Amino acid sequence: MTEKQFTMKEAMIFTQRVAQLSKALWKAIEKDWQQWIKPFDLNINEHHILWIAYHLNGASISDVAKFGVMHVSTAFNFSKKLEERGLLQFSKKENDKRNTYIQLTDAGEEILLQLMETYEPNGNAVFSGALPLRELYGKFPEIVEMMAIVRNIYGEDFMEIFERSFHNIESKFIEEDGKLKKSKNIEQELV
Repeated sequence: MTEKQFTMKEAMIFTQRVAQLSKALWKAIEKDWQQWIKPFDLNINEHHILWIAYHLNGASISDVAKFGVMHVSTAFNFSKKLEERGLLQFSKKENDKRNTYIQLTDAGEEILLQLMETYEPNGNAVFSGALPLRELYGKFPEIVEMMAIVRNIYGEDFMEIFERSFHNIESKFIEEDGKLKKSKNIEQELV
């Protein structure tokens, strides 16, 4: 058996430091997120489900729960509310009757795209808090260590989906007049 490479004091200080910083950061994120989506009559779970459905393009409820870091019943119940609003549709696959899948409707995609267009970075506490670092170093913090911790907790497939959503934004959206918009080329490719 390998000897411990850390002291109990180090372990306690590290875990409490991460816990307290994460809680403080989450409160700011939660407030910003709620303000952003409020005009669209969505809550955080609903927006997150729309986001996941968009980037996975046909996710199972289990996938939504896993990548949304929520219980399966939470993913199902909020997806059901989105279906009732006409933003999602449920389906089963011929070869997989056990799982329920969700897909964005046109209205669901439209609301998600509108949300992206209305994003205002200057009203975001986390963005504003990171700006001095960008000014100092010429880029935003990459948060590599935090991503490594999350990868070790949730696994490689979680991080793959995490990265895919940001790759999709980089490759499928353009900035026009200070707003994010889906590239016309991408829309034409889908038709």
